[in-house]
Amino acid sequence: MAFIVYAFLPVLFTAVVSQSVDDVRWLPCQFRDEQVHIVEEVVIGRKMKVNETKYQLRDAGLQFGQPGDSPLHSELITFLVTASKVDVRRYFKGGLDTLQCELHRHRMGGTPVRWPSLGAQEHDNWFTCTLRHTEGLFVITYFLRHSPSVPNVVQPDFQQWVPVADRDTITTTAVMMVLSHTPSVEVGLMKEQTLNCEFAVDHKSAHLTVEWHLQRKGHRSKLFSYSSHTGQSEGSGVSVKAIAKGDASLKIPLTRETSEGTYVCSVHVPPISSSHSMALQLMEPPRVSLNVNSQVSLSEGELQRVDCEAAGFYPLDVHMEWLKESLTPGASRMPEVLKVVTFSNHRNNPDGTYSLTAHFLLKPTLQDSGYRYTCRVSHDALQMPIRKSFTLSVTEKDSYLWYIPPILTILGILGFLLIRRRAVPKAPKGVYGRA
Repeated sequence: MAFIVYAFLPVLFTAVVSQSVDDVRWLPCQFRDEQVHIVEEVVIGRKMKVNETKYQLRDAGLQFGQPGDSPLHSELITFLVTASKVDVRRYFKGGLDTLQCELHRHRMGGTPVRWPSLGAQEHDNWFTCTLRHTEGLFVITYFLRHSPSVPNVVQPDFQQWVPVADRDTITTTAVMMVLSHTPSVEVGLMKEQTLNCEFAVDHKSAHLTVEWHLQRKGHRSKLFSYSSHTGQSEGSGVSVKAIAKGDASLKIPLTRETSEGTYVCSVHVPPISSSHSMALQLMEPPRVSLNVNSQVSLSEGELQRVDCEAAGFYPLDVHMEWLKESLTPGASRMPEVLKVVTFSNHRNNPDGTYSLTAHFLLKPTLQDSGYRYTCRVSHDALQMPIRKSFTLSVTEKDSYLWYIPPILTILGILGFLLIRRRAVPKAPKGVYGRA
């Protein structure tokens, strides 16, 4: 069972907005505290002990300094982050007003294991700090170790947690960091893409494990794994030499339709495991073209097919429509959506993209002259629709056409008479009787 209790205090965000990354000493955060109690419940007629968890959102702050420093904002919970080989601030990018900070308690689970660095104890308390850029430029997770003055060596993991009062100062040390500068990616088809995953640890570990998985349509597949303990790796896309420098980024050589999904980078340094998920979405904007020029001139009643093609887009969903609007001064500028429009089937291109054509038959009257016809195409890969237009000019039928039928009739009669005259036999010359 879980409950969330909201307890908000005024957070002083202006205290860090104007500071540079190097000078920052304090960063506002939300501490998602949790309290676990063992309660008795009746399950199928039997009393059983179960864990009941209550969550509480509390205002807090990260303060960077030395052990024993006084809190800069004594009215809030202060997590004092002391110096270590994992410098939290060196990984900040952009203005500090673009950071969202969340703090959580971290359960180690199982038998307590001492973190292999100087000053660590088996029964340390652990916290995670996650920093997200508001525009999605990066996400960073830090693991903070706190050594209680009086460790609880008897109770289970969650019951060893030190209680945190509203104005407490919790002295911690950052011992591990995992970050990604590509928490979400939009990329085209047949492109190279690198998914960023970096880490830092406060000591040299002989038991580092790195793994990459792809989650796609309910299926989870392993792409890469490496263990520094055995020196063995499986899969491809990650440089083992780069892992030794803290870079576990995955390189996708050419994106395909099967590349789309959620990628998970996992870094395990006993007893800590951390993972970051990265959503990769394929996007190709359509190329839009018409089969007519920007100015079209037709005679009244003349038939013209007009095609609008959206080519090379991905994913499949695309919205196409034809609009008709008058350019005459004083006329309504509200465009009319044409109803009689025919769409082709989606065509699959060799590169995995799609194409679609929307066409209509134009048989204009004189009243259609001066109208603009626009093909408007919307797609997820476009920030705004693409518009392709032409202006129609309609002329009357040429007047001489009305005289063609009678002229042809007269010519036909004259031809008939001429042929008939030639067919009548002539009387012989110089034939007379004698007296």
